[in-house]
Amino acid sequence: MLATALLTLPLLAAAPVAAAPSAAAAPAAPAPDPAADDRPVAVEVTRLDPRTVAPGGTVTVEGRLTNTGTETLTELTLRLQRGAVVTTRAELLAADADPDPVTAGSAPFATVAGELAPGDEVAFTYTATTADLGMDRDGVHPLLLNVNATGPDGGKSRVGEVRTSVVQQTAPPATATSVAWLWPLVEPTHRDAAGGFADDDLAAEVSADGRLDRALAVLERLPTAVLPGAVEPGPVAPVTLAVDPVLVEELALMAEGPYAVAGQEGAGTGTEAAAAWLDRLRAVAADHTVVALPYGDVDADALQSAGLPAVVTRSLPRAAQDPVDGDGGAVVGGDSPGPAGADLLAEQLGIEPRTDLAWAAGGSLRADTLATLADGGVDTVVLDSGALAAADAVLGLDGGAAARATVAGDDGPVPALVADGRLSDLVGSARTTEGGVRVAEQRYLAELVLLSQQPVADPAGQSVLVAPPRDVDPDPDAVAAMITDTALPGLRPASLADLAAGPLSGADGALAPADGDPPQAAGLDPAALADVAAAVELRDDLAGAVVGEPADALAPYDAATARAASASWRGDPEGSRVVAADLRATLGGLREQVSLLAPVEGSYSLASNDAPLVLTVQNDLPFAVRVLVDVRTRDNVGLAIGDVGVLEVAPEQRTTLQVPTQLSQSGRFAVTAALTTPDGGRLGDPVAIQVRSTTYGTISLSITIGAAVLLGLLFLRRGVLFVLRRRRGAAEEEQPEGTVWPPSRSPV
Repeated sequence: MLATALLTLPLLAAAPVAAAPSAAAAPAAPAPDPAADDRPVAVEVTRLDPRTVAPGGTVTVEGRLTNTGTETLTELTLRLQRGAVVTTRAELLAADADPDPVTAGSAPFATVAGELAPGDEVAFTYTATTADLGMDRDGVHPLLLNVNATGPDGGKSRVGEVRTSVVQQTAPPATATSVAWLWPLVEPTHRDAAGGFADDDLAAEVSADGRLDRALAVLERLPTAVLPGAVEPGPVAPVTLAVDPVLVEELALMAEGPYAVAGQEGAGTGTEAAAAWLDRLRAVAADHTVVALPYGDVDADALQSAGLPAVVTRSLPRAAQDPVDGDGGAVVGGDSPGPAGADLLAEQLGIEPRTDLAWAAGGSLRADTLATLADGGVDTVVLDSGALAAADAVLGLDGGAAARATVAGDDGPVPALVADGRLSDLVGSARTTEGGVRVAEQRYLAELVLLSQQPVADPAGQSVLVAPPRDVDPDPDAVAAMITDTALPGLRPASLADLAAGPLSGADGALAPADGDPPQAAGLDPAALADVAAAVELRDDLAGAVVGEPADALAPYDAATARAASASWRGDPEGSRVVAADLRATLGGLREQVSLLAPVEGSYSLASNDAPLVLTVQNDLPFAVRVLVDVRTRDNVGLAIGDVGVLEVAPEQRTTLQVPTQLSQSGRFAVTAALTTPDGGRLGDPVAIQVRSTTYGTISLSITIGAAVLLGLLFLRRGVLFVLRRRRGAAEEEQPEGTVWPPSRSPV
């Protein structure tokens, strides 16, 4: 009953203006024109019914013809032509490289009333039976809608065409093919490294007809039904949402109220749109499984190739529970990662997201990246079929299609779900498909039907995973119809959990070799990646100085690092370089917030030969740090500096410290003082100080004391001589007059 209802879903329709096919009025078909790009009429198909046709059924095509040329066209006619039937997916893919001439059969031409002036458009409706088209067996029948017209010169020629196909299916296969969808809700960050909004572009993306508005509308437009085993109606097909926590975080900040943009307070315009979009997402998340992508949807391969596996691990949604070491491995009591994406989604969306699955950006992962993800709590990875050396086993070109596989990582096999690259790209490019989104949907359906019709030995049947590109810009009605198509006969809607328990691919698990050097192959701009690596080096050095848990203190900067290393920057190298340079400057600026304060007059006086040198440390960071003081004198003569050791400085505080000194002489000394982290990273700017001392050093004091002693001896000697002279003078005065003293020695 569900399948029957799906076959009758309303489709886009245009007012029919073409007459029914008339064999008598049909001119001869012109020869195929290789210069199709030069044809002046663009054809858009808005309806192609039914999606699958039974023998004897009628095919209806509706759409619009638009004159993109410069001349008025008259006598418009059109018809359907059929090519050779295709019965396997391999044949269908081969026809892409060597298109069928679509001349195996044709229905009569029908006339489109009126003329078509330059820039004008006209709607059309065309119907033909399977008998008209000569469809005599099941399979995919290529179709060409051929538009003819008469130009100003009176000549009749083909002026437009569009290729599509119609599926004839007599009965569904005995075993249905399981089809699961992984739908991305991802957007490049709109914040700078400091966490402020650099622009207000996200407001437009979540507003009416913005890209993210359309991406969410796809899920809202899925029809509902009471499925087997259910009581309440739910979506006819389960879809797993892959959500970047950064997107939800930014929208939550916008929804809180007035917010600054580029430093201008209250300049943000997206408060109401952000709040409304989040409410819609909560409603959708209640009906579908949500997978938490790594915070920022980091480019894991690029970071791994740059020697930054710890950044990958810190961004994983299980990060808050699994501390990691510098090599990305889990440790007990180590540096716990910063952004906790799973907690953020749980808080904002009211659900418990899956954290055990990682979807590879770009579809491929290196073997060593697989090991890093496994160490961070990832049990299963989602890859693109192009990532496997044996992709045919996934696409069903060599036996049955199976989305479940194992791939070889550095630490052993890793369970994987492999998305069908062709179908995923088809969904991603549906809006730009020649002929319109309905043509894209019909091609999607044709490939699935061919897969379901091929015989398989596995009783579990086949499985397919569709995972459009991260930046998908969908037509909501068309993609909702594609998802709904998975409930048609021969197909079965499935979840990722169903695929993980389903048939195992015959692929050998070998990863396809990547082209180019690792950073370039990974996709991030090399210059931007170098700035990210330099910023991480600054971060790790500062982490060694943090008092307490480094990841808690540095969480905002770990988050900024993840945003700068996002895979979303792969397609925007210039933007990537700007964001990475901002990250490096911001991390470098943290060093400037811990500094020594120079004396007011640039000089300092020591009162004694062992008086300490008193310095002041200013910490403007919001967390405490440990610092080392490096004080040096020019030529290191006359003033010896002692070791202070590690000093803890409280957050947003000043701290004084006393540096031991020892003077060996007085005078002036040129001293340079600097702060470093315990690992040697420079903090702030060095401070030049003139140290002045008038105290005596050991040598000076010895000389001074010696001189004083000598001076005292000289004064003592002078005093003794003076006393002796006085005594001698007194004796001479007491001698009687005329007394003659004998000579002291005999004259003989």
